[in-house]
Amino acid sequence: MTKYKQSILVRKDLKLPKGKLAAQCSHASLEAALKTSKSKLKEWKQDGSKKVILSVNSKEDLINYKLKASKLNLKTALIKDAGKTVLKKPTLTCLAIGPDKEETINKITKKLKLLN
Repeated sequence: MTKYKQSILVRKDLKLPKGKLAAQCSHASLEAALKTSKSKLKEWKQDGSKKVILSVNSKEDLINYKLKASKLNLKTALIKDAGKTVLKKPTLTCLAIGPDKEETINKITKKLKLLN
C-alpha cells in the first residue's frame, strides 16, 4: 500500500515563538492540501494524514526546496507572514509539500532533520 504524507519545512533562523510557528505551519498545511487532488487527499486522510515538520536554515532553502518539489510535480504552499505581529515585515516562514506519496516527497526532504 502506498503511504502518503505532507512535509512542512520551517525556517529555524527566524526563531519563531511556538504559537506563531504553529499558525504558520497550519497556513501551509491547509493551503497545500487545498491544491491537492481529491483522490490524493482521500488516500492521505485514510492513511492518517501524516505530517512531518522539518527545519531549514534560511529563506533561500525554502525557495530551493519549492523548486525541487515543483520539478517532481508536487503541490506546495510557500507561506509569507504579513509582518503585523511577531515579525516586523513580510517574511517567508515555511513551505508545505504535499500531501503526496511519501517516497516522492522523501526524494527531496530525506536529508532534513525534524524540527526540535
